[in-house]
Amino acid sequence: MPYITTTDGAEIFYKDWGSGQPVIFSHGWPLSSDAWDVELKLMADHGFRAIAHDRRGHGRSTQTWLGNDMDTYAADLASLVDQLGLKDVIVVGHSTGGGEAVRFAAQHGRGNVVKVVTAGAIPPVMIKSDSNPDGAPIEVFDAIRAGVAGDRSQFYQDLAWQFFGANRAGSKISQGQRDQFWRLSMQVGLKAAYDCVAVFSETDFTEDLKALDMPMFIAHGSDDQIVPIADAALKSVQLVKNATLKVYEGAPHGIAGDYQQEFDLDLLEFIRG
Repeated sequence: MPYITTTDGAEIFYKDWGSGQPVIFSHGWPLSSDAWDVELKLMADHGFRAIAHDRRGHGRSTQTWLGNDMDTYAADLASLVDQLGLKDVIVVGHSTGGGEAVRFAAQHGRGNVVKVVTAGAIPPVMIKSDSNPDGAPIEVFDAIRAGVAGDRSQFYQDLAWQFFGANRAGSKISQGQRDQFWRLSMQVGLKAAYDCVAVFSETDFTEDLKALDMPMFIAHGSDDQIVPIADAALKSVQLVKNATLKVYEGAPHGIAGDYQQEFDLDLLEFIRG
């Protein structure tokens, strides 16, 4: 299997499909690159080089004790880009991966990242504070940590319902999709899963967003129960110089079903444009 090795010795697994301009996908917590398989195939089928990696601690990458922080995640992505010699990169990130894509583009991608796409992404910052009074209280994230540290298998099964909006009337999300979420979640190391709760809730991307000067497409579901749109996309679009926001009415956090079909068409159009 293909891996790159980071400066601290972590081995980062990646998929590399097709050829052409590189489009790199960053997955959400607590998943892996497998979550992007449909989009990877879509991009490769349309003449792009589609790449997705397993974040350290997740999937098939090394379960490091240290380095479960956003700066290291972005540096790992920069190592992947450097070692593969990628130029004119387009980065796409979902949820926590959206934060990773934004930080990478702002701090490592000057002159090389040409477009950024996020979906249900965590920026600018999720946790409630004096400077972010509309955020979620720390008790919300403490409960997630407790679920991860306790019966994480059942926690991930329960979380899948909110993740995909399967708890909403009329949801068409299948048992198979919820099972896949659980399967990928169970592959993340406990330390990485636990540490990453603070990463996705407490990291402030405000300055990263302000630093972006390339075109950015921000996608978000109006019924996202994991990363509420009012705390995320509606604020992010105000901070980026050249950003377009599309709100997917009634869509959940997880990219699946009708939301996935519409988003994939928009993604392809934005990347081609």
